[in-house]
Amino acid sequence: MRNNMAHQVGRGCFLTSLIWTVLFFIYLNYIQVNQLLKNVPRNGAETHQIFPTKFSSSFSNFPKQIRPQLKINDVENKLDQDIKATNNIVISPELDKIYYENIQKIRDLGFKQHGFNILISNQLSYHRDVPDTRSMECKGKSYPSSLPIASIIICFHNEVLSVLLRTVHSVIDQTPPHLLHEIILIDDHSEFDYLKEDLHKYIKENFPEKVKLIRNYKREGLIRGRMIGATNATGEVLVFLDSHCEMNKMWLQPLLFAIQKDYRMVVCPLIDAINAYTLKYKPSPILRGGFTWNLHFKWELVPPSNLLGPEGVAAPIKSPTMAGGIFAINRRYFFEIGQYDSGMNTWGGENLEISFRIWMCGGKLFIIPCSRVGHISRKMFSHKAQEFMASLQYNSLRLAHVWMDEYKEQFFLERPDLRRKEYGNISERVELRKTLGCKSFQWYLDNIYPEMEIFPLPAKEN
Repeated sequence: MRNNMAHQVGRGCFLTSLIWTVLFFIYLNYIQVNQLLKNVPRNGAETHQIFPTKFSSSFSNFPKQIRPQLKINDVENKLDQDIKATNNIVISPELDKIYYENIQKIRDLGFKQHGFNILISNQLSYHRDVPDTRSMECKGKSYPSSLPIASIIICFHNEVLSVLLRTVHSVIDQTPPHLLHEIILIDDHSEFDYLKEDLHKYIKENFPEKVKLIRNYKREGLIRGRMIGATNATGEVLVFLDSHCEMNKMWLQPLLFAIQKDYRMVVCPLIDAINAYTLKYKPSPILRGGFTWNLHFKWELVPPSNLLGPEGVAAPIKSPTMAGGIFAINRRYFFEIGQYDSGMNTWGGENLEISFRIWMCGGKLFIIPCSRVGHISRKMFSHKAQEFMASLQYNSLRLAHVWMDEYKEQFFLERPDLRRKEYGNISERVELRKTLGCKSFQWYLDNIYPEMEIFPLPAKEN
């Protein structure tokens, strides 16, 4: 009898303990997922930190120590293990469904806000190894130790902290200290809490001498933000980077070497792709920049004749235009040719404007294939598409009226709806073109981009 009672009591205690354990797990899961969802910004809602610093290190944007290196293929599996391994509990299909539905919501909101998978980004080490994508010819090259020193300028607005810090750590890890003069971060009036005190504290504790943080007290946009960075920089060469990049081996030396030989040489690395969904790093083929008559940048294959010289695939590539996110330029030359057009809005079109100006006003623009930099190929966020298109159209009108001469009619052939749109005062930029003694757009097409097809214009009405 007593044995039976003891058995019943023991069984009851075990069941009670199991019930409380399962309830506790459900509670934790609810709190964690709810906290994640609460802190992902939504349209029309107050912006919050995407992953709170007090949350578990698996999701933390601001860990107290650097996270261990994780392989990409293991990252999303680890999300499962963090929950399923808790107390060795076997999770029911119902709980699995709740968990995965909420994780999917977080992932979707991350894509909507930032254009890439923030869950994977927050799992990756700030020091992850990326494949060396340089050709054998490039790996065999050496560069002098005495090169110009560089100021790295990174402008950001509401960037994911893990991506921003991985960019900064990547620069420091892959750059010889004697060539890295400074890193200047321009916070273009970000709203997220973790880009305020958390970022300031991290910089102060980890690289107080190399990294400077400048905050804009109103939104200036990428163009004016970069100009603020250039004004505060003191290195011989300015290197502009996007805030979601990773540097490859020997990335900076080829750029500095080209500029050392000719201070009017503006150079870009070959940009490798970091997948927005998986964050896998993939090599890019050898490409150069072009454009369409609606003034959109495009990548295009390099003519084979460009690769037949003694350097082969390691030779610098003459490029009609640049993508604009990542390039290096002598600081003195940047100011000589007029920086950016400060009358442009936010971003868009500035890359074509500076490309035309460099070639037409006595400079050179080349892609250096021995320099490789990875860049997250973000998906366009739908809630920002309208704002971007308005900015791009306004900026495109400014560059067309200043730099394209009679060929602006090719632009209006593509975009007749913009012919009577406002584009602000361009008198200062027109005067700059005269002062610099720049060549015509006809010269640019004949000498720099002869492959560009010219379309017949409609006959003018009498």
